[in-house]
Amino acid sequence: MTDIDAVLGRLWRDETPWQFLTALCELEDRLAGHPGEARAAALVVDAFADAGVATLTHETSPITRWSRGHTEFAVTDPVERTFEAVALPYSPAGETNARLVDVGHGTPAEIAAADLDGAVALASTTTPSDQRFVHRMEKYGHAAEAGADAFVFANHKPGQLPPTGSLRFDEEGAIPGVGVSYETGEWLGEYAERDGSVRLSVDASTDAGETHVVHGTLGPDTDEEILVLAHFDAHDVGEGALDNGCGIAVVVALARALAAVDLDCRVRVAGVGGEEVGLLGSEALAERLDTDRIRAVVNVDGAGRHRDLVAYTHAHPELETVAAELADRTDRPVHVRPDPHPWSDHWPFLRAGVPSLQLHSESGERGRGVTHTRADTRDKADSRTLREHAMLTCLLVRSLACRNFSRLGTESLHDALREQSFEPGMRAAGIWPE
Repeated sequence: MTDIDAVLGRLWRDETPWQFLTALCELEDRLAGHPGEARAAALVVDAFADAGVATLTHETSPITRWSRGHTEFAVTDPVERTFEAVALPYSPAGETNARLVDVGHGTPAEIAAADLDGAVALASTTTPSDQRFVHRMEKYGHAAEAGADAFVFANHKPGQLPPTGSLRFDEEGAIPGVGVSYETGEWLGEYAERDGSVRLSVDASTDAGETHVVHGTLGPDTDEEILVLAHFDAHDVGEGALDNGCGIAVVVALARALAAVDLDCRVRVAGVGGEEVGLLGSEALAERLDTDRIRAVVNVDGAGRHRDLVAYTHAHPELETVAAELADRTDRPVHVRPDPHPWSDHWPFLRAGVPSLQLHSESGERGRGVTHTRADTRDKADSRTLREHAMLTCLLVRSLACRNFSRLGTESLHDALREQSFEPGMRAAGIWPE
């Protein structure tokens, strides 16, 4: 086997991660259940095979496929004016003409204070900086429970970029939902103050489809393993370069590096589809693997985008220690964030008690930036960041592979989520773990 320093040196010069990201971004559409997602899975198969991944498996899992049709959105009072809007995945088809109510950031308190019965709720994509992040699904769920006829999600980032993002996990929501740009949201906020009304029409459909999971192993054939995964699907409005083309490119680079070094236990690498519409690929993978034999999960969703690495350690102090040691060893910033969240592919494993770490990156701003918009394109990525984050992930995984970790019990997870006031919102979104 090759010395780790030599492997990292080769990885620093490896053009494969960038070439792989390029091929992903050239696909027209990677939305879950659609042909582009299957083509992305095939690219992952080829990349893992070229890296030397063993026992390579490509599986599919049934899902409820959502497809968008035509969306219309217009102000009808106090003026008549049309605006661009995009339907949010799992929005049902529907039409309404109703008064517009601005619920600000869409926090639970703001929605509870508003009269949304029979109204169209307007909410921002961001959350106040002094409060916990409130996910889109939570805002939507609370608005629907409050009696809203429809939901409008306004980007907080300028640039004429209507955002997208799923409203439910693998099932249609109760009311239509659309995304509009920051600029449109500014107009809508003014019209709401003037007791305005809007007309909204969404054409969308669901049918039977399938999502894809690719996985295989590196290292010795041990009873236990470390799982490293990333999703390769993306929303259909953009190229999905940052979310999550960069993440799966980091895993491809990691596989190429770890195939050449000694490992203390088996490492399973996986690319999953269906993340953007409900973590469907990772749910299928969790069902097929024996989670009792997984020492830890590393979910690479957000790494490779921006220079500084972020480690979400999901209420597990031992993982905080490993992340801090990585920063000290490499003299590179690794921002540790200990609180758990359910919004990415670690969730099916964390829910089962598996110690879970998500690798993201620090953009310097609150919110998603250009991801989930048509501006999520390859020019926003940087090949040097991809390679450096792959090197850091490689060192992290090798460190995890030589350790054992305590499991996180259901009650401990519940307590950690409740500390962030997640329970009402997760129940509204239909994902609270029982």
